[in-house]
Amino acid sequence: MPRVLRLSFARRLGFLYAVLFLVVGCYLPYLPVWLHWRSLDADALAVLLAAPLFVRILFTPIISFAADRIGGRRTILIALAWGSLFSFLLLWAASGFWQMLLATVLLAITWTTIMPLIETVAVSGIRTGALDYGRVRLWGSLSFIVASLGTGVIIGKVGPEAVLPLLVAATVLLVLGAHLLPREFGGHGSPAPALLRGLKLKDAFDLVRAPLFLLFLLAASLIQASHALYYSFGSLNWRAQGIPDGAIGALWSVGVVAEVVLFAVSGRVIAYCGTARLLMLAGLAATLRWGVMTSDPPFWATALLQTLHAMSFGAAHLAAIHFLTHAVPEDRAATAQGLYAAFVAGLMLGPVTIACGPLYRFLAGEAYAAMAALALIGAAGAYVLMRRWRGGLVVSRIAYPPSCGAK
Repeated sequence: MPRVLRLSFARRLGFLYAVLFLVVGCYLPYLPVWLHWRSLDADALAVLLAAPLFVRILFTPIISFAADRIGGRRTILIALAWGSLFSFLLLWAASGFWQMLLATVLLAITWTTIMPLIETVAVSGIRTGALDYGRVRLWGSLSFIVASLGTGVIIGKVGPEAVLPLLVAATVLLVLGAHLLPREFGGHGSPAPALLRGLKLKDAFDLVRAPLFLLFLLAASLIQASHALYYSFGSLNWRAQGIPDGAIGALWSVGVVAEVVLFAVSGRVIAYCGTARLLMLAGLAATLRWGVMTSDPPFWATALLQTLHAMSFGAAHLAAIHFLTHAVPEDRAATAQGLYAAFVAGLMLGPVTIACGPLYRFLAGEAYAAMAALALIGAAGAYVLMRRWRGGLVVSRIAYPPSCGAK
């Protein structure tokens, strides 16, 4: 791919990551604060936060498979961005738990597949040499810092009611970013639309029957699910300790700054550690992080623990993307991303988030002990993967007939 085209692709994808994480940086730390402001108790709050995670179990793989099947990943991404904007507006206008739940489910159908499709675009770029994933993805992390810090300051001045207007504004930029994505974003190594349309449902099921792919899903899902308490009740727990909103935003940002540093040197990290070993190290880092968090450490110690986010989340995510790049054929790239998202943020993170409601209600910060146990099991699964996977495809490429345009 010519250098000018590579630059344009990387910049547009970097912008898309940046606006995506403007939304995430407001949603993840502060939607629980907004829901609490709307007078929801811990159990109701956990249900609303977990609902999208369960919905994506069904819809994310279906939408991702459709994107592979019809070869219209950009078009579907644009439609999902518009649907997310509409869903956030509905949530803003909702009154009472059941209306909020309906809006949250609609949001889940659209919002939860956006990230896997963007990651599919990035994987296409990695395969063709069009981009360094870590250096493009770090723009999302930097944007998360701006969003989490800025939203914390605004909440401190205006109050939690500012969260939904900020989410709507950020999602408008996401719609713009989706429209700016180049029509031909995958480079010369991407399969032609005719080949993508040759994909059958059986080809997708081959992935979930592959033992190494399932082992990867189990290990990565447990490590990421160990973040459930942090995502759903982390800000509320810090508030209960007397930490002001601005400082809470800073704590979230510390973790993401460390993540940015990791992504900036991601190529060297992967080359040195290897994919499966990096996933195992991420699980061990998460075990340490949550184990110490059980004691409600002082602010300075909490800030130090936040640097482990580079490993517990950043390294786990980096390892997952590189596994999906090298272990899954391009013709099922979006399907694999959808299955990964469904397992990580649905089958695992969903039930754990539901369980965090009563866990936090009875144990407060001590509930992090359960998260440490999940992370340790995930690290053990990654160790087994490290011993068994040799770096090749876990399923074979599809042999397309000549009529599909194969050469």
